Amino acid sequence: MPEPVFYGGQAVIEGVMMRGPEWMAIAVRKPDRNIALHVERVDSVLRRYPVLRLPILRGVIALWETMKLGLTALLFSVNQAAPEEEQLSKGELTITTAVGIVLALAVFVALPTWLGSLLERSLGSGWWVQLLEGGMRLGIFLGYLKAISLVRDIQRVFQYHGAEHKVINCFEAGDELTVENVRRHSREHKRCGTSFLLYVVVISILLFSLVNWPNLWLKIVGRLALLPLVAGISYELIRLAGRYDTPLVNALSRPGLWLQGFTTREPDDDQIEVAIASFQAARGFGLPG
Repeated sequence: MPEPVFYGGQAVIEGVMMRGPEWMAIAVRKPDRNIALHVERVDSVLRRYPVLRLPILRGVIALWETMKLGLTALLFSVNQAAPEEEQLSKGELTITTAVGIVLALAVFVALPTWLGSLLERSLGSGWWVQLLEGGMRLGIFLGYLKAISLVRDIQRVFQYHGAEHKVINCFEAGDELTVENVRRHSREHKRCGTSFLLYVVVISILLFSLVNWPNLWLKIVGRLALLPLVAGISYELIRLAGRYDTPLVNALSRPGLWLQGFTTREPDDDQIEVAIASFQAARGFGLPG
């Protein structure tokens, strides 16, 4: 029996990136209301080197490749949707992304670890202190999502995120990809990156409890070293959710679907058209050869 073909995507500035087995496509609504389209072939190392497809390891590789494609999509979208004086170079975007990653590690890894160490000094060590630290990490994550969901410009990105999900759900239901059909489908999807991030937070709470050295800096370094394992396990859970429709899998997916209420919004027809254009190009429709 052939492997099922899965499509994924990402909302970008005024557009959507879609990725299939062969192609990655980015569609962006330009200021003149036309749709700009960029398509490139996907050349994953997971295809060329079967050993990299081992469980856990494949998740780390897939995450790295997704980040690279995401940067390409974001750069294209910014430069298509923004005036010429606001356009970014690849170097500027790389630096901005690197700073963002460092800040994310500081806020979501280092800060809760430091706060947990303060609790240990005051209250003593124990599993319940680890649980409190994990609760702080989860609270920071949920608070961050709620805060950015209130920003007007981010809300437009979240509308495109909703359009991305609706198009994929429409395709997977076997319906024709029209604006009317797409609008009827849910903006929730079990393979969403929001669900992946929630798995990352929860798995990190469990695994970080294993690294409880007295020295704060060693503890932070140890937890940073565990992040590839955390990402690999989270990827396997997302992969499981995408392949099986059982009561247990659906129950494990429910918190992530609930969280997508923060990170998706109902799209308008123009945004759905952009998502459809991106998806069709990712399927290879209209491409030469």
